[in-house]
Amino acid sequence: MHEARSSALLIVDVQNDFCPGGSLAVPDGDDVVPVLSRLADRAGALGLPVYASRDWHPPESRHFAPHGGPWPVHCVAGSEGARLHPDLRLPPGAMVVSKGLGLHEDGYSVFEGTVPGRGTFPEDLRARGITHLIVGGLATDYCVRASVLDARRRGLDVTVVEDAIRAVEAAAGDGGQAIEEMKAAGAALANAADVF
Repeated sequence: MHEARSSALLIVDVQNDFCPGGSLAVPDGDDVVPVLSRLADRAGALGLPVYASRDWHPPESRHFAPHGGPWPVHCVAGSEGARLHPDLRLPPGAMVVSKGLGLHEDGYSVFEGTVPGRGTFPEDLRARGITHLIVGGLATDYCVRASVLDARRRGLDVTVVEDAIRAVEAAAGDGGQAIEEMKAAGAALANAADVF
């Protein structure tokens, strides 16, 4: 087990637009909410940093189909769809990481994001001495995958919480392939009950 003080919980993009009823809904996406809320409670009780990332796109983002991108309009900054899921419980002091802010930014990886008042996500991890990320959220095959692979490239240890991720499966098998890629990059997989 990692030294607790060097670990942080990263909750990826558990936003209304990625949950059932949203404009880019991940099948069963809201199933991760109670699991991640319990993990966030535990992390908070242990004094570990908790980060929650969010897509925070401008309305004219080139990421969106109307402007030449691959995706329907989703998670527009300030919109109801961009809000974190209302049932997601975060401890006091949890930090929100915003990404995809520029017109030409896809924002798949949380490592492209910023923490208000603290600079970029990588800068904040370094400032806190974080060497291990515990990761769950949406979607396995896009933002979770991109964030985990970026973390591994930067030499961070990563534990992916298998029962706290769901895939969008734009093509059948994308979720499973993403898990294999993350494992091949050196990420560990665990169930939420075994993380802390």
